[in-house]
Amino acid sequence: MERKTAQEFDQELLYLYDFYAHGHIDRRTFLERAAKFAVGGLTAVALLEMMSPNYALAVQVPKEDARVKSEYVKYASPDGSGEMRGLFAKPSAAKGKLPGVIVVHENRGLNPYIEDVARRLALEGYVAFAPDALYPLGGYPGTDEEGVAMQRKLDGKKITEDFVAATQFLHTHADCNGFMAVTGFCFGGGMANTLAWRLPEIVKASAPYYGGQPSPENAAKIKGALLLHYAGLDTRVNAGWPAYEAALKAASVSHQAHIYPEVNHGFHNDTTPRFDKTAAELSWKRTLEFFKKQQG
Repeated sequence: MERKTAQEFDQELLYLYDFYAHGHIDRRTFLERAAKFAVGGLTAVALLEMMSPNYALAVQVPKEDARVKSEYVKYASPDGSGEMRGLFAKPSAAKGKLPGVIVVHENRGLNPYIEDVARRLALEGYVAFAPDALYPLGGYPGTDEEGVAMQRKLDGKKITEDFVAATQFLHTHADCNGFMAVTGFCFGGGMANTLAWRLPEIVKASAPYYGGQPSPENAAKIKGALLLHYAGLDTRVNAGWPAYEAALKAASVSHQAHIYPEVNHGFHNDTTPRFDKTAAELSWKRTLEFFKKQQG
């Protein structure tokens, strides 16, 4: 099935899907409200299917790619869920220690898109670790719809501790040289912000994508550098940026923000119509350059 583009949908419908994808409305409510957009023989169910992720469309670095060695690795999270698991990826030809990057998924667990992002980072010369917040419930279930429902059942405080533990795990891993960066998307963008202030001595660079912002008090604790990516049409998340920006400036935190015009929340995710190739490629290029720069 060919991937649709955001321009093929009414912006109101895209906002409606955003609310559904983030658990603010249920499936039935989405379908009821989407019905008015179902014209020309389409149904609301068909619209939902068209807007949902299709992971077959977006594999950039296949699991079988010989250039990358990836495996699921367990780690301890004593203040969180106890035992956790994530995808660990590194270049197959790696010799010696490499800089590390934590990759934080959206609000639906470690899906194929996020695993692909981890492998992309491995190809760039990093050891990448992508934890799965859903592991205590059995792990990513295979569909994002189920994943969203599962993640909502978890204790948010424990999830945070699980990602804190993952960052500490990678920081001291035998393959990591001690440099730590974080990137994340949606929920993961918020977590990337959180890890920057929770572990200011460890996290040297954080690149959140359309992530929720911490309180001014916590923002002031950040010591690493930030590169923040926001979608121009994402009024829901962007509402918190002015206060965050003010707090970062007041605390003299090194930061740079890019707001990509006329693109939707989720523009980096190349499995849905909200994907914007230009913004995704530019933001990723900036992220890679940023991580390299912060290594000195």
